[in-house]
Amino acid sequence: MEFTSPLEPATLIKRYKRFLADVITPDGRLLTLHCPNTGAMTGCATPGDTVWYSTSPSATRKYPHTWELTQTQNGAIICVNTLRANAVVKEAISEGRIPDLRGYKNILSEVKYGAERSRIDFKLQADNRVDCYIEVKSVTLAEQNNGFFPDAVTLRGQKHLRELMSVAHDGKRAVLLFAVLHSAIDSVAAAQHIDDKYARLLYEAAQCGVDILAWKAEMNPAAITLVSPVPVSV
Repeated sequence: MEFTSPLEPATLIKRYKRFLADVITPDGRLLTLHCPNTGAMTGCATPGDTVWYSTSPSATRKYPHTWELTQTQNGAIICVNTLRANAVVKEAISEGRIPDLRGYKNILSEVKYGAERSRIDFKLQADNRVDCYIEVKSVTLAEQNNGFFPDAVTLRGQKHLRELMSVAHDGKRAVLLFAVLHSAIDSVAAAQHIDDKYARLLYEAAQCGVDILAWKAEMNPAAITLVSPVPVSV
């Protein structure tokens, strides 16, 4: 997935009110960015890190600049814009770069489903194959090259696992795909130390037939691309 135009760098001063961040540009301008990430962003928002931001051409936006990537002081690249994960995954599926998800004719987005009134990120369809339901989660919490999800207790994530298990029980294909958006992460596991219920549900989901996949992205200020699978522990 290519950005509409190359991102611009700045130095992070602070993130605050969840959706805002102050930065200073190389020429000394102070900007307030929109932060499209409601999570804890542990390790992704340290003052002094380099922020890469996009700029909207819209004249009506109060905050036209959006925080897209973080480059930590240790050199790791992280995508903090959680909205990018689905676009990156959809591109990879469309181009056949994920072997487990090849061979489907149609890719539908944000389809209503489930007893708990959810929307699945992607529903794949093909002749003579059962429908495939895919929930995407971005992984940015890193601890010594290990990635963990979630970075905070997630009732929404727990609900999605229950919905996927129902899909599997109904004889359809259910997939949870972790999009690894942190260059230092080499494996993924449930963050039992943060959300024990999510970890238990993930194990239950794997046991009842939900496919658990993780794919790592290559990131730079011009583009984000899923490039390789990484191991997942459940």
